[in-house]
Amino acid sequence: MFERTSLNGRRVAVLAADGFEKIELTMPVKALEAKGAEVDIISLRSGSIRGVNLHEPASRVRVTRTLDEADPSDYDALLIPGGLLSPDLLRQSAEARDFVRAFDTARKPIASLCHGPWILASAGLTQGRTMTSWPGVRDDMVNAGAVWLDKEVVRDGNWVTSRGPQDLKPFIKAMTTLFAEMAPITGSAARSLFSDPQRKSPPALVTTAMRFMPKPSLRTLVGVAVVGAGIMAANKRRQSAIR
Repeated sequence: MFERTSLNGRRVAVLAADGFEKIELTMPVKALEAKGAEVDIISLRSGSIRGVNLHEPASRVRVTRTLDEADPSDYDALLIPGGLLSPDLLRQSAEARDFVRAFDTARKPIASLCHGPWILASAGLTQGRTMTSWPGVRDDMVNAGAVWLDKEVVRDGNWVTSRGPQDLKPFIKAMTTLFAEMAPITGSAARSLFSDPQRKSPPALVTTAMRFMPKPSLRTLVGVAVVGAGIMAANKRRQSAIR
Protein backbone atom coordinates (compact mmCIF):
# COMPACT_ATOMS: atom_id res chain seq x y z
CA MET A 1 0.00 0.00 0.00
CA PHE A 2 2.84 2.40 0.86
CA GLU A 3 6.12 3.19 -0.93
CA ARG A 4 9.29 1.69 0.48
CA THR A 5 10.70 4.98 1.71
CA SER A 6 12.95 4.39 4.71
CA LEU A 7 12.44 6.60 7.73
CA ASN A 8 14.94 4.81 9.95
CA GLY A 9 16.37 7.25 12.47
CA ARG A 10 13.67 9.87 11.89
CA ARG A 11 11.72 11.20 14.87
CA VAL A 12 8.23 12.45 14.10
CA ALA A 13 6.04 14.57 16.36
CA VAL A 14 2.28 14.12 16.01
CA LEU A 15 0.46 17.16 17.36
CA ALA A 16 -3.08 16.27 18.45
CA ALA A 17 -5.63 16.93 21.17
CA ASP A 18 -8.95 15.47 22.26
CA GLY A 19 -11.32 15.16 19.32
CA PHE A 20 -8.78 14.15 16.68
CA GLU A 21 -10.20 12.17 13.76
CA LYS A 22 -9.04 8.67 14.63
CA ILE A 23 -8.25 7.37 11.15
CA GLU A 24 -6.27 10.52 10.30
CA LEU A 25 -3.89 9.82 13.18
CA THR A 26 -3.74 6.04 13.40
CA MET A 27 -3.20 5.23 9.72
CA PRO A 28 -0.37 7.75 9.13
CA VAL A 29 1.29 6.74 12.42
CA LYS A 30 1.11 3.06 11.45
CA ALA A 31 2.71 3.87 8.09
CA LEU A 32 5.46 5.95 9.70
CA GLU A 33 6.32 3.27 12.23
CA ALA A 34 6.31 0.59 9.52
CA LYS A 35 9.00 2.59 7.72
CA GLY A 36 11.17 2.83 10.82
CA ALA A 37 10.25 6.23 12.23
CA GLU A 38 9.99 6.87 15.96
CA VAL A 39 6.67 8.60 16.59
CA ASP A 40 5.69 10.68 19.63
CA ILE A 41 2.19 11.98 20.37
CA ILE A 42 2.42 15.58 21.58
CA SER A 43 -0.62 17.18 23.21
CA LEU A 44 -1.98 19.82 25.54
CA ARG A 45 -2.21 17.47 28.51
CA SER A 46 -0.73 14.21 29.75
CA GLY A 47 -2.44 10.84 29.86
CA SER A 48 -4.58 9.73 26.93
CA ILE A 49 -6.56 11.77 24.41
CA ARG A 50 -9.85 10.73 22.86
CA GLY A 51 -10.30 10.23 19.14
CA VAL A 52 -13.55 10.47 17.20
CA ASN A 53 -15.15 8.88 14.17
CA LEU A 54 -17.00 11.93 12.85
CA HIS A 55 -19.17 12.80 15.87
CA GLU A 56 -18.90 9.44 17.66
CA PRO A 57 -16.27 8.96 20.40
CA ALA A 58 -13.55 6.50 19.41
CA SER A 59 -10.58 4.94 21.18
CA ARG A 60 -7.85 6.87 22.96
CA VAL A 61 -4.14 7.20 22.25
CA ARG A 62 -1.51 7.73 24.91
CA VAL A 63 0.32 11.05 24.96
CA THR A 64 4.11 10.73 24.85
CA ARG A 65 4.89 14.31 25.89
CA THR A 66 2.96 17.45 26.64
CA LEU A 67 3.76 20.64 24.76
CA ASP A 68 5.66 22.08 27.70
CA GLU A 69 7.82 18.94 27.78
CA ALA A 70 8.44 18.59 24.04
CA ASP A 71 11.30 20.33 22.22
CA PRO A 72 10.81 20.84 18.45
CA SER A 73 14.58 20.51 17.95
CA ASP A 74 14.31 16.85 19.01
CA TYR A 75 12.15 16.02 15.97
CA ASP A 76 12.71 15.77 12.24
CA ALA A 77 9.11 16.20 11.07
CA LEU A 78 5.62 17.15 12.22
CA LEU A 79 2.23 15.57 11.52
CA ILE A 80 -1.00 17.43 12.34
CA PRO A 81 -4.09 15.23 11.90
CA GLY A 82 -7.56 16.67 11.61
CA GLY A 83 -10.89 16.28 13.28
CA LEU A 84 -13.09 19.21 14.16
CA LEU A 85 -12.25 19.67 17.85
CA SER A 86 -8.54 18.83 18.06
CA PRO A 87 -7.24 21.55 15.69
CA ASP A 88 -9.67 24.06 17.20
CA LEU A 89 -8.24 23.42 20.68
CA LEU A 90 -4.65 23.52 19.44
CA ARG A 91 -5.00 26.76 17.51
CA GLN A 92 -6.02 28.49 20.76
CA SER A 93 -2.82 27.36 22.51
CA ALA A 94 0.20 29.69 22.38
CA GLU A 95 2.47 26.70 23.08
CA ALA A 96 1.00 24.78 20.15
CA ARG A 97 1.37 27.74 17.80
CA ASP A 98 5.00 28.22 18.87
CA PHE A 99 5.66 24.49 18.45
CA VAL A 100 4.41 24.56 14.86
CA ARG A 101 6.27 27.78 14.04
CA ALA A 102 9.54 26.22 15.20
CA PHE A 103 9.23 23.44 12.61
CA ASP A 104 8.45 25.86 9.80
CA THR A 105 11.21 28.29 10.76
CA ALA A 106 13.70 25.41 10.54
CA ARG A 107 12.09 24.34 7.23
CA LYS A 108 11.37 20.92 8.65
CA PRO A 109 8.70 18.77 6.96
CA ILE A 110 5.10 19.41 8.03
CA ALA A 111 2.16 17.25 6.92
CA SER A 112 -1.45 18.06 7.73
CA LEU A 113 -4.92 17.24 6.50
CA CYS A 114 -8.59 17.97 7.02
CA HIS A 115 -9.04 20.68 9.70
CA GLY A 116 -5.39 20.34 10.81
CA PRO A 117 -4.24 23.35 8.72
CA TRP A 118 -6.29 25.59 11.01
CA ILE A 119 -3.30 25.74 13.35
CA LEU A 120 -0.99 26.64 10.46
CA ALA A 121 -3.24 29.62 9.80
CA SER A 122 -3.46 30.60 13.47
CA ALA A 123 0.33 30.38 13.73
CA GLY A 124 0.56 32.96 10.94
CA LEU A 125 2.25 30.61 8.48
CA THR A 126 -0.18 30.39 5.56
CA GLN A 127 0.44 33.76 3.91
CA GLY A 128 1.68 33.09 0.37
CA ARG A 129 1.54 29.29 0.73
CA THR A 130 -0.20 26.95 -1.69
CA MET A 131 -2.17 24.28 0.13
CA THR A 132 -5.40 22.40 0.62
CA SER A 133 -7.56 21.38 3.59
CA TRP A 134 -11.05 20.19 4.40
CA PRO A 135 -13.22 22.08 1.88
CA GLY A 136 -15.30 23.56 4.69
CA VAL A 137 -12.32 25.60 5.94
CA ARG A 138 -11.25 26.73 2.47
CA ASP A 139 -12.34 30.31 3.21
CA ASP A 140 -10.31 30.34 6.45
CA MET A 141 -7.17 29.41 4.51
CA VAL A 142 -7.83 31.96 1.77
CA ASN A 143 -8.55 34.70 4.31
CA ALA A 144 -5.25 33.81 6.01
CA GLY A 145 -3.40 34.48 2.76
CA ALA A 146 -3.09 31.01 1.23
CA VAL A 147 -3.83 29.87 -2.28
CA TRP A 148 -6.24 26.96 -1.74
CA LEU A 149 -6.48 24.14 -4.27
CA ASP A 150 -9.19 21.49 -4.36
CA LYS A 151 -6.75 18.59 -4.82
CA GLU A 152 -6.13 15.37 -2.92
CA VAL A 153 -2.53 16.36 -2.15
CA VAL A 154 -0.68 19.67 -2.43
CA ARG A 155 3.09 19.90 -1.90
CA ASP A 156 4.60 23.33 -1.24
CA GLY A 157 8.22 23.25 -0.10
CA ASN A 158 8.32 21.66 3.36
CA TRP A 159 4.52 21.23 3.51
CA VAL A 160 2.19 18.48 2.36
CA THR A 161 -1.54 19.02 2.86
CA SER A 162 -4.63 16.99 2.00
CA ARG A 163 -8.38 17.48 2.16
CA GLY A 164 -9.42 14.67 4.50
CA PRO A 165 -9.79 10.94 5.11
CA GLN A 166 -10.89 10.33 1.52
CA ASP A 167 -7.34 11.30 0.49
CA LEU A 168 -5.44 9.23 3.07
CA LYS A 169 -3.72 6.88 0.63
CA PRO A 170 -2.10 9.62 -1.52
CA PHE A 171 -1.53 11.73 1.61
CA ILE A 172 0.46 8.97 3.32
CA LYS A 173 2.52 8.40 0.19
CA ALA A 174 3.33 12.12 -0.09
CA MET A 175 3.94 12.44 3.67
CA THR A 176 6.45 9.59 3.84
CA THR A 177 8.27 10.91 0.78
CA LEU A 178 8.48 14.38 2.33
CA PHE A 179 9.56 13.07 5.74
CA ALA A 180 12.42 11.16 4.13
CA GLU A 181 13.94 14.47 3.02
CA MET A 182 16.35 16.34 5.25
CA ALA A 183 15.68 19.84 6.55
CA PRO A 184 16.02 22.61 5.60
CA ILE A 185 13.66 21.95 2.69
CA THR A 186 13.46 24.74 0.15
CA GLY A 187 11.48 25.27 -3.01
CA SER A 188 7.78 25.81 -3.48
CA ALA A 189 4.77 24.61 -5.40
CA ALA A 190 4.05 25.77 -8.90
CA ARG A 191 2.35 29.02 -8.08
CA SER A 192 -1.27 29.66 -8.91
CA LEU A 193 -2.51 33.22 -8.72
CA PHE A 194 -5.99 32.24 -7.63
CA SER A 195 -7.58 29.73 -5.29
CA ASP A 196 -9.98 27.13 -6.58
CA PRO A 197 -13.62 28.23 -6.17
CA GLN A 198 -15.85 27.32 -3.27
CA ARG A 199 -17.63 24.02 -3.64
CA LYS A 200 -21.30 23.94 -4.56
CA SER A 201 -22.07 21.19 -2.03
CA PRO A 202 -20.37 19.53 0.96
CA PRO A 203 -18.44 16.25 0.53
CA ALA A 204 -20.75 13.28 0.04
CA LEU A 205 -18.39 11.26 2.27
CA VAL A 206 -19.73 13.01 5.36
CA THR A 207 -23.36 13.52 4.41
CA THR A 208 -23.71 9.86 3.47
CA ALA A 209 -21.87 8.57 6.54
CA MET A 210 -23.89 10.73 8.93
CA ARG A 211 -27.13 9.38 7.49
CA PHE A 212 -26.28 5.85 8.60
CA MET A 213 -24.48 6.54 11.88
CA PRO A 214 -26.32 5.60 15.09
CA LYS A 215 -27.57 8.28 17.42
CA PRO A 216 -25.21 9.13 20.30
CA SER A 217 -25.39 6.73 23.22
CA LEU A 218 -26.47 7.75 26.72
CA ARG A 219 -22.83 7.44 27.77
CA THR A 220 -21.82 9.93 25.07
CA LEU A 221 -24.52 12.41 26.06
CA VAL A 222 -23.54 12.20 29.74
CA GLY A 223 -19.88 12.66 28.83
CA VAL A 224 -20.63 15.74 26.73
CA ALA A 225 -22.74 17.18 29.56
CA VAL A 226 -19.95 16.62 32.11
CA VAL A 227 -17.35 18.23 29.84
CA GLY A 228 -19.68 21.17 29.19
CA ALA A 229 -20.27 21.66 32.90
CA GLY A 230 -16.52 21.57 33.52
CA ILE A 231 -15.87 24.20 30.87
CA MET A 232 -18.59 26.47 32.28
CA ALA A 233 -17.18 26.09 35.80
CA ALA A 234 -13.67 26.90 34.58
CA ASN A 235 -14.94 30.00 32.77
CA LYS A 236 -16.72 31.20 35.92
CA ARG A 237 -13.55 30.73 37.98
CA ARG A 238 -11.55 32.64 35.37
CA GLN A 239 -14.05 35.51 35.36
CA SER A 240 -14.03 35.63 39.17
CA ALA A 241 -10.23 35.78 39.18
CA ILE A 242 -10.27 38.69 36.70
CA ARG A 243 -12.67 40.64 38.92
